Amino acid sequence: MKNEKVAIIGAGPAGMRAAMTLVEHGLRPTVIDESSMSGGQIYRRPPRDLDAFRPRQMLYGFEARKAGALHIGFDGLGDTIDYRPNTTIWSVENGRLSVVANDAVETLAWDRLVLAPGAMDRIVPVRNWTVPGVYTLGAAQIALKAQASSIGNKVVFFGTGPLLYLVAYQYAKAGLDVAAVLDTSLFPSVPKAASLLSGGLTFAKGLYHVAWLKAHGVRTVHGIRPEEITLTQTGTAGGLTFRHPDGSTETIKASAIAFGYGLKAETQIADLLDLEFFFDSTNRQWLPVQDRYGRSSCQSVYLAGDGAWIRGADMAELSGTRAALVLLADIGVHGLLPRIDALSAKIRTADRFRRAIETSFPFPAHLAAQLEGEVTLCRCEGVTVGAFRDAIAQTGESEINRLKAFTRVGTGRCQGRVCGASAMEIAASSGKTCIQDAGRLRGQIPVKPVPLSTLAGETR
Repeated sequence: MKNEKVAIIGAGPAGMRAAMTLVEHGLRPTVIDESSMSGGQIYRRPPRDLDAFRPRQMLYGFEARKAGALHIGFDGLGDTIDYRPNTTIWSVENGRLSVVANDAVETLAWDRLVLAPGAMDRIVPVRNWTVPGVYTLGAAQIALKAQASSIGNKVVFFGTGPLLYLVAYQYAKAGLDVAAVLDTSLFPSVPKAASLLSGGLTFAKGLYHVAWLKAHGVRTVHGIRPEEITLTQTGTAGGLTFRHPDGSTETIKASAIAFGYGLKAETQIADLLDLEFFFDSTNRQWLPVQDRYGRSSCQSVYLAGDGAWIRGADMAELSGTRAALVLLADIGVHGLLPRIDALSAKIRTADRFRRAIETSFPFPAHLAAQLEGEVTLCRCEGVTVGAFRDAIAQTGESEINRLKAFTRVGTGRCQGRVCGASAMEIAASSGKTCIQDAGRLRGQIPVKPVPLSTLAGETR
């Protein structure tokens, strides 16, 4: 086995399992993570001084044992890995990673790369979504898990997908006031419900969250259309006005709003590596191409976790293990193929359930396409939906990167992570083209904001 320099990007379930597997076979990988402690979003840990305040069972519920096993296993690696928390990747190229940590720039060499950056919330803007008191579902979950805090005294949750019910359940279970859970999707039909059964225990957990909320008096409404986040006299979030399926409107008062429409893979680093992408029409996202074993289009880059395909924490663990095993096989370790094949079979089995989730709780593309002109589309650059549509009409362009040049949508600090999904839908509908032809926002260096003062300092 060659003495390869192996880097792992991300220390969620996929990255943690990849690291543990590589160490088992004698490698010492470098693990790069933006967070202060491993776990990713799903198994995010509170600061050490809050550990005793919220025990593991309270933080992770059904997943407490899995979370504990991962945390203990990864922490036990000690000096067998080069672990770099609180580290931001701002540039990547073949064989080199440029990172910032402790206000210093460093360049790391790699021969093989396991890409496990995870996922983030996918949103569709709504009127007043940029005011104080409005959060994504993921941000609301971070506040609860990492800081034992609520985003407000009374919270309305809206959007669609399993995360909507999970976060609402976690808030209610913690004794917080959940005003309502409002789903843009209709209740799954019998055929869709039947396909969801393929999820087994995962589906059962989701049903439990929904049933628990209803049993504890939390109002749940399906098929809604969000109209406006209402404001208080001081300009903060004061509630949500939404439309029922029958056309009637209602306003629910709240001190905070959390919303989201499923998850989107973090693909900016894959983009900078010039990996090949394909368009997944089911969840309406561009994803990096991978072979049956998780290899990317670049022979030295391996894909794992939700950064490659949204499959959830359990499959992220399996894909992280598989990525490490495939990497090991590629550098000369023998006898791993039976285990790789077994893991691949388990991952493929889960794909039916993930497809069922995407069709039962679809991304509401119609909401994005029908947004009112005065709604803010790109909050980084202050671009409204109307200004974006005007640019399409005036230029005749519908390709998202061309529109980026004309409007600055996607040029801000998030590089389109937040606005990109909706901008693509608007470009396609207003430009009268299919969503694939609208293209995808391309990642640019720096992929994450870096102070110029840091870049101007000495590079170690």
